[in-house]
Amino acid sequence: MPWEKSFDVEEAVGLGLNVFWAKGYEATSLSDLLEAIGINKGSFYNAFGSKKKLFVRGLLKYDTEQRKAMMDELSALQNPVTAITMFFDEIIDQSLCDKEHKGCLFVNTALDMPNHDEDIQSIVKKSLAESETFFLEQIALGQKTGTIPDTVDQHQVAKALLASTVGLRVLARGTFDEYGLRAVKEQAISLLKL
Repeated sequence: MPWEKSFDVEEAVGLGLNVFWAKGYEATSLSDLLEAIGINKGSFYNAFGSKKKLFVRGLLKYDTEQRKAMMDELSALQNPVTAITMFFDEIIDQSLCDKEHKGCLFVNTALDMPNHDEDIQSIVKKSLAESETFFLEQIALGQKTGTIPDTVDQHQVAKALLASTVGLRVLARGTFDEYGLRAVKEQAISLLKL
């Protein structure tokens, strides 16, 4: 008799994602995943093939539902300074509501980059590059519309904003309080006025 799944695979990906996000890839055991999803080992392997494949699916789901969705929404504003400011405000708000201090799954994965296979590294690098492109496009639009001075070096500031984002995500995991996080944001936004 062929295997039939008796659970929602996308929901299971989300449940597995939450475990990886809370514990990290290496610290997450198969038992952790089976318990969180509520399935047995056979069903797990039939649905996902391996822990790594579930992690990749979860990473892609997180990227689509979190980062890409937010950047699409902000890009639609057609107001670069507001979009970038709201980007940092959203990160701070998420961080302050994150009582477990899980941080950002992509930044957490990037911090552990040497321990991941090339395909996972590629997903993380692509996500970070797309985030940098978001900043670059917003700066270019701001310069075109006159809301960001032409003296701002698009590429340098886009990289600095990405670095500020990563730093903010790391510091928000318990090192900085709200005042510290907002200070990082203000310094990042000040780069748009150089």
